[in-house]
Amino acid sequence: MSEQAPTTTPVTVVVVDDHAMFRRGVIAELGAVGGAAGAEAVRVLGEAADVDEAVAAVAAYRPDVVLLDVHLPGGGGVEVMRRATTAGSSPGTRYLALSVSDAAEDVIGTIRGGARGYVTKTITGPELVSAIGRVAEGDAVFSPRLAGFVLDAFSGSIEVAAVDEDLDRLTEREREVMRLIARGYAYKEVAKELFISIKTVETHMSSVLRKLQLSSRHELTRWASDRRLL
Repeated sequence: MSEQAPTTTPVTVVVVDDHAMFRRGVIAELGAVGGAAGAEAVRVLGEAADVDEAVAAVAAYRPDVVLLDVHLPGGGGVEVMRRATTAGSSPGTRYLALSVSDAAEDVIGTIRGGARGYVTKTITGPELVSAIGRVAEGDAVFSPRLAGFVLDAFSGSIEVAAVDEDLDRLTEREREVMRLIARGYAYKEVAKELFISIKTVETHMSSVLRKLQLSSRHELTRWASDRRLL
């Protein structure tokens, strides 16, 4: 009589991202890689496209891991973690950020908000499945470059409190405009990138400079560079 191979309990996951095509691609990849021999077993229980849907899904499915985009309609990934805690989520649920952003304030802010890891969307399928498994076990997982931000924050090389305090003055859209302008984009290029008018870009830029008490693009670039926001 042949001995039956031991079964592995799959890591349960909820995928949160506001881009449906990307979300479906991630789910398909997790299913393909997570079902392969020798790989971490992963089972996707549900998905969500914004903060409200995410909070409801986390409370309903109580997954082991929430694969969470940082920027979402309704408040972002940090808001999901904050609200899910008070909405009946399992205390064992852990959060792994999966984002296109590699900006220091996103990484540090998301970790401070409760995530156990942060990886960028350049990650491969097998790497993502491995990261999910490690986070489910309680490990902290970061893309290599991003780990440096967290280490710098804890060592004091980045003044996290000051970064958060300054950025908290800006709206989400103002942060987007600020980062592009600081990277050297012209107003016309920012408008095209964000699908807004040049006049709107000018309005946001004026607001950013006023809130940060800066007087020029040059000062803004230096301010953002000092805080590793570029």
